[in-house]
Amino acid sequence: MALLYLILGVAFGFVLSRSGAADYNYIQAMFLFQSFQLYGIIGTAVAITAPGIWLIKRRGRTVTGGKVAIEMKPQHRGNIVGGLLFGVGWSICGMCPGPIFVNIGEGKIYAIAALAGALVGAGAFGAIYARIQNLFRLPPLALGTGDG
Repeated sequence: MALLYLILGVAFGFVLSRSGAADYNYIQAMFLFQSFQLYGIIGTAVAITAPGIWLIKRRGRTVTGGKVAIEMKPQHRGNIVGGLLFGVGWSICGMCPGPIFVNIGEGKIYAIAALAGALVGAGAFGAIYARIQNLFRLPPLALGTGDG
């Protein structure tokens, strides 16, 4: 199964690379409203994925035959703050988590700084979560890898 995930990840990274979705200049042009190519890519992804998720929720089955359950995430103030921080970071460094690895794979050394920033940011968030939980009315932090 791990080999399948590796193959799918490499294929996804290839598509991101070839489409320009991992290229700093395309991303900056998108955020500066100078190019709408990435908006089209994102819109196409939503248009393809939304019906797929609907079908999976309606008719999907797990490997053991159980019904697939996709639950909505809780809404809270942290969604807005987190979304803003994510967007600002994406705009500044020109990549979100997936394209960081695509850029590293393409040999772009500056992506290592973006990876370091993402790891430090995630670690800092985990370290201060208990202090900001009440301020933003965040849900309890789930520890571990989940059921899967």
